Amino acid sequence: MPKELGKTPPMGWNSWNTFSWNIDEKLIKGAADAMVETGLKDAGYEYVVIDDCWSLKERDGNGRLVPDPEKFPNGIKAVADYVHSKGLKFGIYSCSGTHTCANYPGSFEHEFVDAATFAEWGVDYLKYDYCFKPKGIPGELLYRRMSMALRNCGRDILFSACNWGNDGVHDWIRNTGAQMFRSTGDIQDSWNSVKNLALSQMNMRQSQSGVYCWNDLDMLVVGMRGKSDNSWIAEGGFGCTDDEYKTHFSLWAMMNSPLMIGCDIRNMSEATKNILTNKDVIAINQDVEGRGPIEIDHWCNESCKGLVKPLENGDYAILLVNFMDGEHPAQFSFNFWDMGLPYNSGYALEFYDVWEHKVVGTFKERYCTDLKPHSCEMFRVKLVKTDAQGVDLNK
Repeated sequence: MPKELGKTPPMGWNSWNTFSWNIDEKLIKGAADAMVETGLKDAGYEYVVIDDCWSLKERDGNGRLVPDPEKFPNGIKAVADYVHSKGLKFGIYSCSGTHTCANYPGSFEHEFVDAATFAEWGVDYLKYDYCFKPKGIPGELLYRRMSMALRNCGRDILFSACNWGNDGVHDWIRNTGAQMFRSTGDIQDSWNSVKNLALSQMNMRQSQSGVYCWNDLDMLVVGMRGKSDNSWIAEGGFGCTDDEYKTHFSLWAMMNSPLMIGCDIRNMSEATKNILTNKDVIAINQDVEGRGPIEIDHWCNESCKGLVKPLENGDYAILLVNFMDGEHPAQFSFNFWDMGLPYNSGYALEFYDVWEHKVVGTFKERYCTDLKPHSCEMFRVKLVKTDAQGVDLNK
């Protein structure tokens, strides 16, 4: 298996958040078409992934999984071939238990035959869930087992482990060989869900995510706008505002989470498309060093969080978020000494706003801003040599 598999956080689209069990060949082909036509492919998204409910409820006489002939009349390989014809990669779903979360056959004690089947079909990505796992068998062993099967199936298949952060997964998942792992419960299309998932992973776990094994905060809800066949995911049908979706995307990018889109990409608004294809934000997520961010709290407002991470060329990424509810903005004073830059260093920071795509100024000692509730500002900053008054000497 080449080392390049999972070198940066995987990017793609998954069927579950919007369509859950209502999937078929036409939908998946349409998603592949949209990935190309909307510019998502050019922005770096490459995987088109079918989630749960694609198979029959029983295996065949040889113990192999069987695609549902009503949903996929031409089989899975034909769909994979179509996805590949678009220059994209194809993904599928299974489960470490006896059954999937929707009660279809799981891969427990069928790992090697399933891996071989997926390879024959042209699968490039496997999402591997955790439902109906026998309680007496450690999850760590089951993920090792499927990883071994995938690594010896004759095809490069990215392994996406999905055990929702259970059983101390952060401590052992890298050693199983998985390229990404779910660290949270399932996401919903609501600000509270986005907020709670993000806060659950700050500082505590960022050092355990990195190149070839990425901490997955779950699929993106950007652009769903409350539209889902699953009422629990839809969370009342209201969705988030565009500002909240922008903050959501910024957080996932900054925390090196895989960027797996969950909305209906065939019918995106311009605002959704602009968020998902922001190349400056994606570049921070895809930085080759894969450094996790440190959390820097506002000194008097716990609802305001700052995240900072070093980038491969000496730049830094800075994300400022106001998690507070209400109507009034909060003043955020971000002090540079907290990220390691003292006032007397002879350097200041030039701030490039990755959402506005422009340099907004050069600052010494601190950066101050007013943030609306649920909003963010995100920057790529670089050190510039200054005089005593903070004037950039490079200009």
